Amino acid sequence: MSAVDSPQEQASQSDPSPSPNSCSSFELLDMDAGGLYEPVCPHWFYCKIVDAKETWIPFNSDDSQQLEEAYCSGKDCGGIVPTDGGRYDVHLGERTRYAVYWDEPASEVRRCTWFYKGDKDSKYVPYSESFSQELEETYMLAVTLDEWKKKLESPNREIIILHNPKLMVHYQPVAGSDEWGATPTEQGRPRTVKRGVENISVDIHCGEPSQIDHLVFVVHGIGPACDLRFRSIVQCVNDFRSVSLNLLQTHFKKAQENQQIGRVEFLPVNWHSPLHSTGVDVDLQRITLPSINRLRHFTNDTILDVFFYNSPTYCQTIVDTVASEMNRIYTLFLQRNPDFKGGVSIAGHSLGSLILFDILTNQKDSVGDIDSDKDVLNVTMDQGDAPTLEEDLKKLHLSEWFPVFEKEKVDKEALALCTEKDLQEMGIPLGPRKKILNYFRSDSAVSVKYPRLIYKPEIFFAFGSPIGMFLTVRGLKRIDPNYKFPTCKGFFNIYHPFDPVAYRIEPMVVPGVEFEPMLIPHHKGRKRMHLELREGLSRMSMDLKNNLLGSLRMAWKSFTRAPYPALQASESAEEVEAEAEASVEKPCDAGAEDSSAAAAAKAAAPPVNVGMLNGGQRIDYVLQEKPIESFNEYLFALQSHLCYWESEDTVLLVLKEIYLTQGVCLDQPFQ
Repeated sequence: MSAVDSPQEQASQSDPSPSPNSCSSFELLDMDAGGLYEPVCPHWFYCKIVDAKETWIPFNSDDSQQLEEAYCSGKDCGGIVPTDGGRYDVHLGERTRYAVYWDEPASEVRRCTWFYKGDKDSKYVPYSESFSQELEETYMLAVTLDEWKKKLESPNREIIILHNPKLMVHYQPVAGSDEWGATPTEQGRPRTVKRGVENISVDIHCGEPSQIDHLVFVVHGIGPACDLRFRSIVQCVNDFRSVSLNLLQTHFKKAQENQQIGRVEFLPVNWHSPLHSTGVDVDLQRITLPSINRLRHFTNDTILDVFFYNSPTYCQTIVDTVASEMNRIYTLFLQRNPDFKGGVSIAGHSLGSLILFDILTNQKDSVGDIDSDKDVLNVTMDQGDAPTLEEDLKKLHLSEWFPVFEKEKVDKEALALCTEKDLQEMGIPLGPRKKILNYFRSDSAVSVKYPRLIYKPEIFFAFGSPIGMFLTVRGLKRIDPNYKFPTCKGFFNIYHPFDPVAYRIEPMVVPGVEFEPMLIPHHKGRKRMHLELREGLSRMSMDLKNNLLGSLRMAWKSFTRAPYPALQASESAEEVEAEAEASVEKPCDAGAEDSSAAAAAKAAAPPVNVGMLNGGQRIDYVLQEKPIESFNEYLFALQSHLCYWESEDTVLLVLKEIYLTQGVCLDQPFQ
């Protein structure tokens, strides 16, 4: 029998009303321990809607502890607790979780102590806080008085029976059960009831380091979905951040132990929603054919983003949204992290990398833009007040025709709409006519004004980027080796070898030289096994080829060699034999020497000068494909374009380059 408390304590424990101290829940340790109680350890959860179903996700251990401390300190009515590294705020009074830096539906928050799970449920579901308190009071009485088989009715008229500390079940009502007098055991399969988060199977992660060393803005590509699971940019960046936290523990362990580093914060930037909230979707819907509805909706929602960016009107909306969002988030981040002294970098995936490239190209440094840099990439520059028609004609040495346009009341906008026939009717000769049409039609397409960033990015990372293709389509054949971004020092073009959207940058800087991109090492410190095997077989075939050629060369020489004179027949057979062996070994050695010489020459080859776009360092970095991907390139093409969010190799390269700017290196060599 369990020990019985004093009458005063028993009376207070048997009081079904909630205790004024919200932390006064109890937990049974063991029946053999003499019925001793300890307060149950609550854990805080938040609710997410996944596939139209509610899923309760636990806060990490640090956040749950902070929420519990705030709850017990009396901040339950109006307290706000930052969680998830400061990316969310929990309003304790409302029991609601809000995103700080982006738009997201609010999530319900709950202080959880009791849980249930049915046969078809994959995860435990917490009871409401009020009903959990009732369960706790009933459980307390049952253990204290050693009177089990306690029955409770939930607000949904469902029955919970506490058989013993190890067996507690939840019965769902069945229609007509009351009329037929069915007992709870006859009302379908019961749910399992558990008390305390430690008794359920759930992964609870540790908290994130509070120190933030660097801030990275991540811009998405076309469409609202960023991977094959149709997840948003927020969810994909969450994965990217989680991988980075794991890699910091494994590859920067010494720096973390010495408290040299904290973590890198990655924040998403969404431009798709503001673009499609301009009313363009309604206009598109009116002209969209009714057939193959899903495919046409997918096209309107994703692929058309490329055409929007090539339109001056919507391109302006996109670049304004991206720049203003990054500036807004940066300002808010500094307000919430006043002690932040780290740098800022930017990353873009697919079309997002092109948007960032154009924005960076059109920034102004503190000294001011240099004209030669403006002309390098032939992209739109924000030049303030646009020149007048008279000034443009003067630039073309055609000022004498300005009175003609002035008489016809033709300004620059009207001139951009004029045809050659219109100019001919005005009496303008063929030569000036061609010059005017060529100049103003090309100039009319360049109408985007790029906003300024309120910070200077340190590094620009492009994932699966079509920058090279777009620059080529725009008519740019070569990037000046001396060109660099006005405000950004680093640029890394990272891509998967099978990515159908990715293009290289370095051949545009050095057009006449063929060379391979930099191979990103595996995050475990070596090449993938199938790549090493492929290189080994290539070397073996080259050695066999050299040896075979050497043997054939020796056989041909022996066949065409003149016979020895008769006077030499008396020479010792040993000398002839030694000479033959030497002649046989010589070609083989020559082949080996040729092979080793070629390898040495390759190793000793001078590094390729790829210009100053990345401060003199290499720009193109290629991932290693997985063994299964090498069987069929086309099958994994789409997946290759969306693989960067969970790629440890990509994340490790990003972390390595970011921390190199702070003088922090990896524990293991990463070449």
